[in-house]
Amino acid sequence: MKKLQAVLFVLALSAPVVSMACGGSVISPPRNAATAPPDDPTITLRVKTALINEPGLSSTIDVQTAQGIVTLSGKVKSKDEETKAIAAARGIRGVTDVKSKLEIQP
Repeated sequence: MKKLQAVLFVLALSAPVVSMACGGSVISPPRNAATAPPDDPTITLRVKTALINEPGLSSTIDVQTAQGIVTLSGKVKSKDEETKAIAAARGIRGVTDVKSKLEIQP
């Protein structure tokens, strides 16, 4: 009986070690924030930053984001500015679509 208890004791102590050696994990790994899609406020901030830094885009454009869909509104001076703004927004990670409510006013 003592032999059986000793064997069970050794098995109980070695199970976690064997599990870890085989690639198992006792604690699940944390979610990698770098691969998680950005939230809407983060997308909005990144789009606004991209618009500010876009060469040839001098208009003030409002940005709203809902579930990854970016809506641009405001006034631009030309169709070219509208195209640049849309392209800049589409280039941001997490953006699933871009809606333009931009008005062209030369």
